[in-house]
Amino acid sequence: MEIFKYMEKYDYEQLVFCQDEASGLKAVIAIHDTTLGPALGGARMWTYNAEEEAIEDALRLARGMTYKNAAAGLNLGGGKTVIIGDPFADKNEDMFRALGRFIQGLNGRYITAEDVGTTVDDMDLIHQETDYVTGISPAFGSSGNPSPVTAYGVYRGMKAAAKEAFGSDSLEGLAVSVQGLGNVAKALCKKLNTEGAKLVVTDVNKAAVSAAVAEEGADAVAPNAIYGVTCDIFAPCALGAVLNDFTIPQLKAKVIAGSADNQLKDPRHGKYLHELGIVYAPDYVINAGGVINVADELYGYNRTRAMKRVDGIYDSIEKIFAISKRDGVPSYVAADRMAEERIAKVAKARSQFLQDQRNILNGR
Repeated sequence: MEIFKYMEKYDYEQLVFCQDEASGLKAVIAIHDTTLGPALGGARMWTYNAEEEAIEDALRLARGMTYKNAAAGLNLGGGKTVIIGDPFADKNEDMFRALGRFIQGLNGRYITAEDVGTTVDDMDLIHQETDYVTGISPAFGSSGNPSPVTAYGVYRGMKAAAKEAFGSDSLEGLAVSVQGLGNVAKALCKKLNTEGAKLVVTDVNKAAVSAAVAEEGADAVAPNAIYGVTCDIFAPCALGAVLNDFTIPQLKAKVIAGSADNQLKDPRHGKYLHELGIVYAPDYVINAGGVINVADELYGYNRTRAMKRVDGIYDSIEKIFAISKRDGVPSYVAADRMAEERIAKVAKARSQFLQDQRNILNGR
Protein backbone atom coordinates (compact mmCIF):
# COMPACT_ATOMS: atom_id res chain seq x y z
CA MET A 1 0.00 0.00 0.00
CA GLU A 2 1.43 3.37 -1.05
CA ILE A 3 0.30 5.25 2.04
CA PHE A 4 1.35 8.77 1.10
CA LYS A 5 -0.11 8.38 -2.38
CA TYR A 6 -3.42 7.29 -0.87
CA MET A 7 -3.35 10.14 1.66
CA GLU A 8 -2.61 12.67 -1.07
CA LYS A 9 -5.42 11.35 -3.27
CA TYR A 10 -8.07 11.95 -0.59
CA ASP A 11 -6.30 14.83 1.19
CA TYR A 12 -5.64 13.23 4.58
CA GLU A 13 -3.84 15.26 7.20
CA GLN A 14 -2.26 12.74 9.54
CA LEU A 15 -1.74 9.04 10.19
CA VAL A 16 -0.47 7.95 13.60
CA PHE A 17 0.83 4.49 14.48
CA CYS A 18 0.50 3.59 18.17
CA GLN A 19 2.43 0.67 19.72
CA ASP A 20 2.74 -0.35 23.36
CA GLU A 21 4.57 -3.64 23.84
CA ALA A 22 3.60 -4.13 27.49
CA SER A 23 -0.16 -4.04 26.83
CA GLY A 24 -0.11 -5.44 23.31
CA LEU A 25 -1.58 -2.28 21.80
CA LYS A 26 -1.23 -1.92 18.07
CA ALA A 27 -3.44 0.87 16.76
CA VAL A 28 -3.77 3.34 13.92
CA ILE A 29 -5.27 6.81 14.29
CA ALA A 30 -6.27 8.45 11.01
CA ILE A 31 -7.14 12.15 10.83
CA HIS A 32 -8.72 13.09 7.54
CA ASP A 33 -9.77 16.74 7.78
CA THR A 34 -9.94 19.33 10.57
CA THR A 35 -11.25 22.29 8.57
CA LEU A 36 -14.47 22.46 10.60
CA GLY A 37 -12.85 21.54 13.93
CA PRO A 38 -11.06 18.69 15.72
CA ALA A 39 -11.55 15.25 14.21
CA LEU A 40 -14.18 13.10 15.93
CA GLY A 41 -14.56 9.40 15.26
CA GLY A 42 -14.80 6.15 17.19
CA ALA A 43 -12.20 3.59 18.22
CA ARG A 44 -12.85 0.30 16.44
CA MET A 45 -11.26 -3.00 17.56
CA TRP A 46 -11.15 -5.80 15.04
CA THR A 47 -9.17 -8.87 14.03
CA TYR A 48 -7.64 -7.85 10.72
CA ASN A 49 -5.98 -10.30 8.36
CA ALA A 50 -3.10 -7.90 7.69
CA GLU A 51 -1.77 -4.58 9.01
CA GLU A 52 -2.38 -3.01 5.60
CA GLU A 53 -6.07 -3.92 5.90
CA ALA A 54 -6.27 -2.14 9.27
CA ILE A 55 -4.59 0.98 7.89
CA GLU A 56 -6.93 1.10 4.91
CA ASP A 57 -9.97 0.68 7.19
CA ALA A 58 -8.83 3.51 9.46
CA LEU A 59 -8.30 5.83 6.51
CA ARG A 60 -11.62 4.96 4.85
CA LEU A 61 -13.59 5.33 8.08
CA ALA A 62 -11.90 8.64 8.97
CA ARG A 63 -12.88 10.15 5.62
CA GLY A 64 -16.42 8.92 6.14
CA MET A 65 -16.55 10.74 9.48
CA THR A 66 -15.51 13.99 7.83
CA TYR A 67 -18.56 13.80 5.60
CA LYS A 68 -20.88 12.61 8.36
CA ASN A 69 -19.87 15.39 10.77
CA ALA A 70 -19.98 18.06 8.08
CA ALA A 71 -23.41 16.98 6.82
CA ALA A 72 -24.68 16.91 10.41
CA GLY A 73 -23.75 20.57 10.83
CA LEU A 74 -21.15 19.80 13.50
CA ASN A 75 -18.05 21.92 13.94
CA LEU A 76 -15.93 18.78 13.81
CA GLY A 77 -13.70 17.06 11.33
CA GLY A 78 -13.27 13.37 10.65
CA GLY A 79 -10.98 10.83 12.26
CA LYS A 80 -10.92 7.19 13.34
CA THR A 81 -8.95 4.78 15.47
CA VAL A 82 -8.47 1.14 14.56
CA ILE A 83 -7.10 -1.25 17.18
CA ILE A 84 -5.71 -4.50 15.83
CA GLY A 85 -6.88 -7.39 18.01
CA ASP A 86 -9.73 -9.66 19.04
CA PRO A 87 -12.25 -7.58 21.02
CA PHE A 88 -13.36 -10.72 22.86
CA ALA A 89 -9.92 -11.99 23.85
CA ASP A 90 -7.22 -9.33 23.67
CA LYS A 91 -8.57 -6.41 25.71
CA ASN A 92 -6.91 -5.22 28.90
CA GLU A 93 -6.90 -2.04 30.98
CA ASP A 94 -3.34 -1.06 30.08
CA MET A 95 -4.15 -1.22 26.35
CA PHE A 96 -6.88 1.41 26.52
CA ARG A 97 -4.97 3.58 28.95
CA ALA A 98 -2.00 3.50 26.57
CA LEU A 99 -4.29 4.50 23.71
CA GLY A 100 -5.59 7.34 25.87
CA ARG A 101 -2.04 8.64 26.28
CA PHE A 102 -1.48 8.58 22.52
CA ILE A 103 -4.75 10.49 22.00
CA GLN A 104 -3.74 13.00 24.69
CA GLY A 105 -0.49 13.53 22.79
CA LEU A 106 -2.46 14.80 19.80
CA ASN A 107 -3.50 17.81 21.92
CA GLY A 108 -7.15 17.82 20.91
CA ARG A 109 -6.73 17.29 17.16
CA TYR A 110 -8.62 14.00 17.56
CA ILE A 111 -11.48 12.97 19.86
CA THR A 112 -12.48 9.32 20.13
CA ALA A 113 -15.69 7.46 21.00
CA GLU A 114 -17.18 3.97 21.15
CA ASP A 115 -17.31 1.93 17.94
CA VAL A 116 -17.45 -1.66 16.73
CA GLY A 117 -15.63 -3.89 19.20
CA THR A 118 -15.35 -1.29 21.97
CA THR A 119 -17.63 -0.37 24.86
CA VAL A 120 -18.44 2.35 27.34
CA ASP A 121 -16.12 0.63 29.82
CA ASP A 122 -13.27 0.89 27.31
CA MET A 123 -13.98 4.60 26.86
CA ASP A 124 -13.87 5.04 30.64
CA LEU A 125 -10.38 3.54 30.65
CA ILE A 126 -9.28 5.94 27.90
CA HIS A 127 -10.83 8.76 29.92
CA GLN A 128 -8.40 8.05 32.75
CA GLU A 129 -5.63 9.37 30.49
CA THR A 130 -7.37 12.03 28.39
CA ASP A 131 -10.44 14.25 28.21
CA TYR A 132 -10.54 13.84 24.42
CA VAL A 133 -13.09 11.03 24.53
CA THR A 134 -16.90 10.90 24.35
CA GLY A 135 -19.44 8.17 25.06
CA ILE A 136 -18.15 7.55 28.56
CA SER A 137 -20.30 6.49 31.51
CA PRO A 138 -23.15 8.86 32.48
CA ALA A 139 -21.47 9.21 35.88
CA PHE A 140 -18.79 11.25 34.11
CA GLY A 141 -21.37 13.48 32.42
CA SER A 142 -21.89 11.57 29.20
CA SER A 143 -25.10 11.08 27.23
CA GLY A 144 -25.48 7.36 27.90
CA ASN A 145 -26.78 4.82 25.38
CA PRO A 146 -26.82 6.51 21.92
CA SER A 147 -29.11 3.95 20.23
CA PRO A 148 -32.47 5.63 21.00
CA VAL A 149 -31.09 8.95 19.76
CA THR A 150 -29.79 7.39 16.56
CA ALA A 151 -33.20 5.78 16.08
CA TYR A 152 -34.94 9.12 16.54
CA GLY A 153 -32.72 10.68 13.86
CA VAL A 154 -33.53 7.84 11.45
CA TYR A 155 -37.22 8.31 12.22
CA ARG A 156 -37.02 12.04 11.44
CA GLY A 157 -35.06 11.40 8.24
CA MET A 158 -37.54 8.74 7.20
CA LYS A 159 -40.39 11.22 7.57
CA ALA A 160 -38.55 13.70 5.33
CA ALA A 161 -38.00 10.97 2.73
CA ALA A 162 -41.67 9.97 2.92
CA LYS A 163 -42.64 13.59 2.26
CA GLU A 164 -40.42 13.61 -0.82
CA ALA A 165 -41.93 10.39 -2.15
CA PHE A 166 -45.57 10.62 -1.08
CA GLY A 167 -46.19 14.34 -0.47
CA SER A 168 -46.75 13.90 3.27
CA ASP A 169 -44.38 13.09 6.11
CA SER A 170 -46.99 11.08 7.98
CA LEU A 171 -46.02 7.42 8.34
CA GLU A 172 -49.46 6.32 9.49
CA GLY A 173 -50.69 3.43 7.38
CA LEU A 174 -47.41 3.07 5.46
CA ALA A 175 -45.78 -0.34 5.25
CA VAL A 176 -42.19 -0.29 6.48
CA SER A 177 -39.91 -3.32 6.13
CA VAL A 178 -37.06 -3.30 8.66
CA GLN A 179 -33.95 -5.38 8.08
CA GLY A 180 -32.15 -6.07 11.36
CA LEU A 181 -33.46 -5.66 14.89
CA GLY A 182 -30.50 -4.40 16.91
CA ASN A 183 -30.72 -1.67 19.52
CA VAL A 184 -31.30 1.13 17.01
CA ALA A 185 -33.86 -0.75 14.93
CA LYS A 186 -35.74 -1.89 18.02
CA ALA A 187 -36.19 1.72 19.14
CA LEU A 188 -37.09 2.75 15.59
CA CYS A 189 -39.80 0.06 15.36
CA LYS A 190 -41.37 1.33 18.56
CA LYS A 191 -41.65 4.85 17.12
CA LEU A 192 -43.01 3.57 13.82
CA ASN A 193 -45.61 1.43 15.55
CA THR A 194 -46.66 4.37 17.72
CA GLU A 195 -47.29 6.45 14.59
CA GLY A 196 -49.34 3.69 13.01
CA ALA A 197 -46.95 2.27 10.43
CA LYS A 198 -47.35 -1.37 9.39
CA LEU A 199 -44.14 -3.26 10.17
CA VAL A 200 -42.51 -6.20 8.45
CA VAL A 201 -39.28 -7.30 10.12
CA THR A 202 -36.44 -9.75 9.83
CA ASP A 203 -33.29 -10.70 11.72
CA VAL A 204 -31.11 -13.75 12.18
CA ASN A 205 -31.85 -13.38 15.89
CA LYS A 206 -35.15 -15.23 16.30
CA ALA A 207 -35.73 -13.83 19.79
CA ALA A 208 -35.49 -10.26 18.48
CA VAL A 209 -38.01 -11.08 15.74
CA SER A 210 -40.41 -12.67 18.24
CA ALA A 211 -40.18 -9.57 20.44
CA ALA A 212 -40.98 -7.24 17.53
CA VAL A 213 -43.97 -9.37 16.57
CA ALA A 214 -45.29 -9.45 20.14
CA GLU A 215 -44.52 -5.88 21.16
CA GLU A 216 -44.94 -3.91 17.93
CA GLY A 217 -47.45 -6.02 16.02
CA ALA A 218 -44.95 -6.69 13.24
CA ASP A 219 -45.15 -9.39 10.61
CA ALA A 220 -41.98 -11.46 10.19
CA VAL A 221 -40.24 -12.82 7.10
CA ALA A 222 -37.06 -14.82 6.49
CA PRO A 223 -33.86 -12.74 6.13
CA ASN A 224 -33.51 -13.24 2.39
CA ALA A 225 -37.20 -12.50 1.80
CA ILE A 226 -37.08 -8.95 3.16
CA TYR A 227 -35.94 -7.42 -0.13
CA GLY A 228 -39.01 -8.60 -2.04
CA VAL A 229 -41.57 -7.45 0.53
CA THR A 230 -44.29 -5.20 -0.92
CA CYS A 231 -43.90 -2.04 1.15
CA ASP A 232 -43.63 1.72 0.99
CA ILE A 233 -40.33 2.09 2.85
CA PHE A 234 -37.36 -0.26 3.18
CA ALA A 235 -35.22 0.38 6.28
CA PRO A 236 -31.81 -1.35 6.18
CA CYS A 237 -30.66 -1.46 9.81
CA ALA A 238 -28.14 -4.29 9.80
CA LEU A 239 -25.19 -4.95 7.51
CA GLY A 240 -23.62 -2.72 4.89
CA ALA A 241 -23.55 -3.27 1.12
CA VAL A 242 -27.17 -4.51 1.12
CA LEU A 243 -28.07 -2.34 -1.87
CA ASN A 244 -26.46 -4.16 -4.76
CA ASP A 245 -27.04 -5.82 -8.13
CA PHE A 246 -28.83 -8.76 -6.53
CA THR A 247 -31.11 -6.93 -4.07
CA ILE A 248 -32.13 -3.74 -5.87
CA PRO A 249 -34.14 -5.51 -8.62
CA GLN A 250 -36.16 -7.24 -5.87
CA LEU A 251 -37.15 -4.02 -4.07
CA LYS A 252 -40.77 -2.88 -4.22
CA ALA A 253 -40.33 0.09 -1.89
CA LYS A 254 -40.50 3.71 -3.03
CA VAL A 255 -38.24 4.89 -0.19
CA ILE A 256 -35.03 3.57 1.38
CA ALA A 257 -34.26 5.02 4.80
CA GLY A 258 -32.40 3.06 7.48
CA SER A 259 -29.64 3.13 10.06
CA ALA A 260 -27.07 0.75 8.52
CA ASP A 261 -23.69 2.15 7.49
CA ASN A 262 -22.37 1.89 3.92
CA GLN A 263 -25.65 0.63 2.46
CA LEU A 264 -24.53 1.05 -1.15
CA LYS A 265 -22.20 -1.75 -2.19
CA ASP A 266 -20.78 0.59 -4.81
CA PRO A 267 -21.52 4.23 -5.72
CA ARG A 268 -23.08 3.07 -8.98
CA HIS A 269 -25.85 1.45 -6.95
CA GLY A 270 -26.88 4.91 -5.75
CA LYS A 271 -27.18 5.90 -9.40
CA TYR A 272 -29.20 2.75 -10.04
CA LEU A 273 -31.70 3.70 -7.31
CA HIS A 274 -31.95 7.22 -8.72
CA GLU A 275 -32.71 5.91 -12.20
CA LEU A 276 -35.44 3.69 -10.77
CA GLY A 277 -37.04 6.68 -9.06
CA ILE A 278 -36.49 5.27 -5.55
CA VAL A 279 -36.03 7.97 -2.90
CA TYR A 280 -32.82 7.15 -1.03
CA ALA A 281 -31.93 8.89 2.25
CA PRO A 282 -28.10 8.68 2.36
CA ASP A 283 -27.01 6.53 5.28
CA TYR A 284 -24.35 8.73 6.86
CA VAL A 285 -26.79 11.63 7.05
CA ILE A 286 -29.87 9.82 8.35
CA ASN A 287 -27.92 7.79 10.95
CA ALA A 288 -25.95 10.74 12.36
CA GLY A 289 -28.07 11.07 15.52
CA GLY A 290 -25.55 9.13 17.59
CA VAL A 291 -22.56 11.27 16.67
CA ILE A 292 -24.60 14.46 17.08
CA ASN A 293 -25.55 13.28 20.56
CA VAL A 294 -22.03 12.41 21.74
CA ALA A 295 -20.63 15.58 20.17
CA ASP A 296 -22.83 17.58 22.52
CA GLU A 297 -20.81 16.16 25.41
CA LEU A 298 -17.94 18.41 24.32
CA TYR A 299 -19.98 21.42 25.48
CA GLY A 300 -21.29 19.84 28.68
CA TYR A 301 -24.10 17.50 27.72
CA ASN A 302 -27.55 19.03 27.40
CA ARG A 303 -30.13 16.56 26.16
CA THR A 304 -32.62 19.20 25.02
CA ARG A 305 -29.98 20.90 22.91
CA ALA A 306 -28.73 17.59 21.52
CA MET A 307 -32.20 16.38 20.55
CA LYS A 308 -32.95 19.66 18.83
CA ARG A 309 -29.90 19.14 16.65
CA VAL A 310 -30.87 15.53 15.95
CA ASP A 311 -34.30 16.82 14.93
CA GLY A 312 -32.47 18.79 12.22
CA ILE A 313 -31.75 15.56 10.33
CA TYR A 314 -35.19 16.10 8.79
CA ASP A 315 -33.99 19.43 7.31
CA SER A 316 -30.69 17.90 6.17
CA ILE A 317 -32.47 15.16 4.23
CA GLU A 318 -34.76 17.76 2.64
CA LYS A 319 -31.72 19.84 1.64
CA ILE A 320 -30.11 16.80 0.04
CA PHE A 321 -33.18 16.21 -2.09
CA ALA A 322 -33.14 19.87 -3.10
CA ILE A 323 -29.48 19.65 -4.17
CA SER A 324 -30.27 16.43 -6.04
CA LYS A 325 -32.91 18.26 -8.06
CA ARG A 326 -30.78 21.38 -8.46
CA ASP A 327 -27.79 19.52 -9.85
CA GLY A 328 -29.58 16.57 -11.45
CA VAL A 329 -27.59 14.04 -9.41
CA PRO A 330 -28.44 11.04 -7.22
CA SER A 331 -29.05 11.76 -3.54
CA TYR A 332 -25.81 10.09 -2.42
CA VAL A 333 -23.88 12.54 -4.61
CA ALA A 334 -25.99 15.42 -3.29
CA ALA A 335 -25.12 14.42 0.29
CA ASP A 336 -21.41 14.53 -0.52
CA ARG A 337 -21.83 17.92 -2.17
CA MET A 338 -23.68 19.30 0.84
CA ALA A 339 -20.80 18.26 3.09
CA GLU A 340 -18.13 19.46 0.66
CA GLU A 341 -19.81 22.83 0.15
CA ARG A 342 -19.86 23.42 3.89
CA ILE A 343 -16.19 22.49 4.28
CA ALA A 344 -15.19 24.63 1.29
CA LYS A 345 -17.13 27.61 2.62
CA VAL A 346 -15.38 27.45 6.00
CA ALA A 347 -11.99 26.88 4.37
CA LYS A 348 -12.49 29.92 2.13
CA ALA A 349 -13.51 32.12 5.06
CA ARG A 350 -10.49 30.96 7.06
CA SER A 351 -8.16 31.61 4.15
CA GLN A 352 -9.57 35.11 3.69
CA PHE A 353 -9.18 35.84 7.41
CA LEU A 354 -5.53 34.75 7.36
CA GLN A 355 -4.89 36.86 4.26
CA ASP A 356 -6.49 39.87 5.95
CA GLN A 357 -4.25 39.37 9.00
CA ARG A 358 -1.16 39.19 6.79
CA ASN A 359 -2.21 42.37 5.02
CA ILE A 360 -2.61 44.13 8.37
CA LEU A 361 0.83 42.99 9.51
CA ASN A 362 2.34 44.17 6.21
CA GLY A 363 0.65 47.57 6.55
CA ARG A 364 -1.58 47.17 3.54
